[in-house]
Amino acid sequence: MQTLQQLQQRLSQVQDKLESDEFLTNKELGGEIGFYIFDYPPEHEVAVREHLSYLTKKLKSRSEAKGGRFASINLFEMVIELLKSRKLLERSYKMQFEKGDDALFKALKGPLEQNRFAEFIVEQADVKGCDFIMLHGLGSVWPIVRGHGLLNALHAKVGNVPTVMFYPGEYDGAALKPFGRIESNNYYRAFKLVP
Repeated sequence: MQTLQQLQQRLSQVQDKLESDEFLTNKELGGEIGFYIFDYPPEHEVAVREHLSYLTKKLKSRSEAKGGRFASINLFEMVIELLKSRKLLERSYKMQFEKGDDALFKALKGPLEQNRFAEFIVEQADVKGCDFIMLHGLGSVWPIVRGHGLLNALHAKVGNVPTVMFYPGEYDGAALKPFGRIESNNYYRAFKLVP
């Protein structure tokens, strides 16, 4: 089990990785798309959020100085925006209150289908022309949005833009294990951002 100190050591390496030529140009990937996972123990969600907030501010000031651009996408906020845009947010609240989580989950499968959600993200965040994309907040939208499904849907939509998903769980280089507790048969090929 990864300690908070070990996680903080890994988090301290993220900025250098994101600004490296190897990352930004997808070098050394053998023709693979530049998709990365930064996995972490879900009990350290607050530490990751705080670091991402700090990192985003720092990267913004550096990117503006260099003329670069990146997208930091909170998946929970993106789900809310999609539901608002389709006038489903208030109805979703009401359904959850009256009928419960299972009914809401079933009702949102269509509007939040992975390809539809990926298209919305690409449009809203204007990711074309970005140097890289950071996805975070997955734990807040799981199981409606699944990490492997979203990455698969984004694969064809973001082109060669390096993309990092901050993942509350475990990634062994082939399978994503949500929250480190839920077994998953879902396979995904991505690289670990910081081993």
